[in-house]
Amino acid sequence: MTELLAPAGNIEALDAAIGEGADAVYLGLKSFNARLRSSNFAWNQFEAAVQSVHKLGKKIYVTVNTVSEESETERLYRFLSYLNNVGPDGIIVQDFGVIRMCQEFFPKLELHASTQMNVESAAAANLLCRQGVKRVVVARELGLDEIKSIKANTNAELEMFVHGALCVSESGLCLFSSYLGGKSANRGMCTQACRRFYTADNGGSEEQGYYFSPCDLQLIEHVPDLMQAGVDSFKIEGRMKSAEYVGAVTAAYRYVMDHWENDRKGAIAEGKRILSTDFARSKTDYWYGFKTIPEGIADAGAKILNPKQAGGTGIYLGRISSVRSANESEGSDFLAATKTSAESDASSEIQMAVISGGDYEPDPGDSIRLHKSDDTGRVSHKVRVVSVDEKNIRWIDVPKGFSRGDSVYLLQTKAMSKRYKRVLPPDLSRFRRQPGPERLPVLDLTPSEKNELRWFPEGTYVQVSTTADAYAAQGFKPVRIIIELNSETEYDFLNKDKSDKPLLPYSKKMVIISLDPFIAEGSIARLSETLDKLVQNGYQTFVVNNLAHINLLKTKKDVHMIAGPYLYTFNRWAVSFLENQNIMALQTPVENSEKNLDATFENMSERSRVLLSVFAYPALFRMRFSLPAEYEFTYFNDKENMSFKVLSTKDGSYVMPEAPFSIIDKIDALKNRGWKHLLLDFSRTKVVKGDIRKLMMLIQSHSVIPGSSRFNWKDGFYDPEKIEAYQVASAKNAGAKGAVKKHRPK
Repeated sequence: MTELLAPAGNIEALDAAIGEGADAVYLGLKSFNARLRSSNFAWNQFEAAVQSVHKLGKKIYVTVNTVSEESETERLYRFLSYLNNVGPDGIIVQDFGVIRMCQEFFPKLELHASTQMNVESAAAANLLCRQGVKRVVVARELGLDEIKSIKANTNAELEMFVHGALCVSESGLCLFSSYLGGKSANRGMCTQACRRFYTADNGGSEEQGYYFSPCDLQLIEHVPDLMQAGVDSFKIEGRMKSAEYVGAVTAAYRYVMDHWENDRKGAIAEGKRILSTDFARSKTDYWYGFKTIPEGIADAGAKILNPKQAGGTGIYLGRISSVRSANESEGSDFLAATKTSAESDASSEIQMAVISGGDYEPDPGDSIRLHKSDDTGRVSHKVRVVSVDEKNIRWIDVPKGFSRGDSVYLLQTKAMSKRYKRVLPPDLSRFRRQPGPERLPVLDLTPSEKNELRWFPEGTYVQVSTTADAYAAQGFKPVRIIIELNSETEYDFLNKDKSDKPLLPYSKKMVIISLDPFIAEGSIARLSETLDKLVQNGYQTFVVNNLAHINLLKTKKDVHMIAGPYLYTFNRWAVSFLENQNIMALQTPVENSEKNLDATFENMSERSRVLLSVFAYPALFRMRFSLPAEYEFTYFNDKENMSFKVLSTKDGSYVMPEAPFSIIDKIDALKNRGWKHLLLDFSRTKVVKGDIRKLMMLIQSHSVIPGSSRFNWKDGFYDPEKIEAYQVASAKNAGAKGAVKKHRPK
């Protein structure tokens, strides 16, 4: 029987999910989850939730679906130990390091592979299944036939999203938010660059729109087919959504799941009626309805993208035009409405605001969503207090932190709201477990044996996307050339010219073939056949960027694999996981930092296994479709006037920064510290001989490329805990200085 899995971003959403018949809920705690901006659960609330949900015969899963840096692994170990003691029904993970730790120390924790792990094939699911993963959450860019094929060819349970927000980028492969300021989607800090308003250069004229803001997924019409296909769990997206939203969507899917066998048409109609109160974005069934994969790649973009569709969720109510502190009366009303202890200070939680520009004025009980104008925060909020001042101006309560210019959207009206029985007990004092002071045992990486990596020589590597660029790249005199396998290069790998010469200007020993990080079930058979031919033709070395690649290549004789940048290795435990797949060489993720890289690979021998990118135009979005025909532009800018370029091909689409990531001025220092495998990555970029000469001169003179980006190399990932600690320390220092000045003797 298919499970209905609902989000519980807060206690009220938990009540709504259980109240409307969810079989299971998933939630996050205050760290290590991909929705750090949602409310999440405190330790005692979570422990109480596990016990209460189990008493109701339901299941509860915990999101641990971010990647962790080396400095965080001990805290991660303590967190996993805590979860092991509390006993949820499963944990949803992205980091290979989490799998490796659980294999070593917490084998009783049931593992579910997050959609962030980029699993879209039975080949990838089967590899994870052999590593102890019970369930995989498949990528959202899949159609019904692909889902059926995966289910028929794996023993892993399949979980899939059926409703809620979509990412424009393929799951787990988005680097845009990280590029903009270290707020990595792989670490739960996504600032939703896809929802932003952009200005495009369309043949000399400027056009504006929400070019990459996708519609919301809605698969309620396909529920019967998916249940018959054997999908184990239907997942509703929405840990940042209101309780009313969670309740309505859960109720709709529950109804269809329970009634379609008796009256398919009627059950779906009723489910859609229930969903009519969902004031989110327009809906799409995305990859459903296409007869072939080429048809999907050609048309899916037009199906989910609408530049005129605002990035916000809900009905637009306007913008905040004024804010002020709540007065004593408003604070009391808020406390009464929330049934919060009178000892609480409402002024620390709310402020009052005027909303202007919309056609509806929210009332107490309505649910709204607030979006900061700079896209740094989005919060759902239930209005509790409305007051009218002497000038007849209407004020409503909003969370602290929002200000003039921020947008407000209506999610639900009070009339749509329901009261649900509380799941948690009123007294949480007996729930006292927290992560303890355990010490993480030291992990030594496996040393490579003598000559084990002789095929991986020190020197400069160059990566390109076309055969023409491979010819041009000879000017760098690389020790190895990395060429992407794509629709254009596949022919050149496997064929010869009329004189029986290979079409590539390198020996096969010199060529490393890079495989695309997204490989869907519908393309697996063809890729497997192509890899067989490549190996038979003498190609031996591959950059693998998906778990499916490992599964397809591991049995082939004399094949070497380099773990690519999309098999994320931000800590030693993730590296160890790949070692267990017999992969000793790896390319570090391009969003990694110098500090974390040094911590992960501490000595020279470990660094001799790493290929380090020193120049690249990183793919910020990777999309499994060609952009709509009306997207005739190549360059576009955000409101900060940062410039980006877009490339649409028959293999999919990519968004890249116009200026490259570069640390080429650091090359000599890097070599001295043991980083002797260095990559110049020209993927999806035309290689011009004049540019090669300029770049070589800059490298030789240790110069910075004008306008280039360091990405996260210098500053690392954005860390909200460190920022908060810094702000607290700064405030204390400022107070201490003020006190000294105030009491200084004359």
